[in-house]
Amino acid sequence: MNEIDWIEKSLKAARPKAVAALLRYFRDLDTAEEAFQEACLRALSKWPMNGPPKDPAAWLIFVGRNAALDSIRKSSKLQALPDEALISDLSDIETPVADRLDNAHFRDDILRLLFICCHPDLPNTQQIALALRVVSGLSVAQIAKAFLVGERAMEQRITRAKRKIKEAEVDFETPDTAARDTRLNTVSAMIYLVFNEGYTAAGDTRTPKLPLCEEAIRLGALLCDLFPNAAEIAGLQALMLLQYSRTAARFSADGEIILLEDQDRKLWNKDMIEAGLTRLDEAMARRQPGPHQIQAAIAALHTRAPKATDTDWAGVVQLYEALERMTPSPVITLNKAVAVSKAENVAVALELIEPLERHLAGYFYFHGVRGHFLASLGREDEARLAYNEAISLAQTATEAAHIRHQLDNLSK
Repeated sequence: MNEIDWIEKSLKAARPKAVAALLRYFRDLDTAEEAFQEACLRALSKWPMNGPPKDPAAWLIFVGRNAALDSIRKSSKLQALPDEALISDLSDIETPVADRLDNAHFRDDILRLLFICCHPDLPNTQQIALALRVVSGLSVAQIAKAFLVGERAMEQRITRAKRKIKEAEVDFETPDTAARDTRLNTVSAMIYLVFNEGYTAAGDTRTPKLPLCEEAIRLGALLCDLFPNAAEIAGLQALMLLQYSRTAARFSADGEIILLEDQDRKLWNKDMIEAGLTRLDEAMARRQPGPHQIQAAIAALHTRAPKATDTDWAGVVQLYEALERMTPSPVITLNKAVAVSKAENVAVALELIEPLERHLAGYFYFHGVRGHFLASLGREDEARLAYNEAISLAQTATEAAHIRHQLDNLSK
């Protein structure tokens, strides 16, 4: 690893804690971001000569704070702080200073930062974009590329999100236990949105979104470290790791979808699977069941099967039934029906999904699954209609191509 690489890695790792602490100090998102950026510039200047500080985040908090105060005082025509050289040669002083600034509540600082990014007044697209920009430090260009929009449009989206936050009354006090749990749930939902934004489009070569999955996993790991006793956070991390472990096997060289049962399991990432299963075990040991843990347990049953035919489909059905009871949803019932088609028979599964059409008429996956069930039962004319409906609702070229392949098979 060269000099710039280790500095960039240190800055990226320290960003959430540093920006979060600066946000609490200045109570303004733009000021906190600018202070952090100034601290990063000084780190790029000082660290190659002096070596890395013992606590990079503390160094960045201290230097960023002083740089921002200097800027504020100069703009107010007050006396400036001492020369930069006097405050940059920090030696070991940055840690206690930053600790006092942080009040030892950096967990709440980071949670507050994440919660602000997923403020309920913001639409999902703005929540994701803001979190990727502020917490993860992705450039506007990188975020715009992932969302297939121009840089100017993405810049405006992020600016609007910041303006809404500035206009809202944001609570900067340490949340109590109940408020923290609510915030954690909201933050978890936002992180999973980031993950799905990348995962669902990963096979479309026009949408280079896999880095979003990786960033969501990084944010999930951060939350796991901050809240080691939060079972659902560990469950979310397990779910993302287990799903992402299959990335290399999900699409052919031509970008065509490969269904789970047809994937080459030797391509699954064994290290990621092991990490996901460990997180799942940690979550379940807490005996605080939640939706993410159940979904991760379903993924684990698929992962543990050496071959698709070895899958414990009855166990998958039971887990989906538990998930239905916990968070009833037509989509969950649809997924359960797929498991039922494997554990019992397709006719029973088709009967399960027929009442869902009024809820899922605009959902691509519903019509694709229904078409598959009908084709399996030899009802080809009805299957053709369902497949055509699915194609009309496809969100990506990859999805449409997959259904067209199913249509071609009907004619053989």
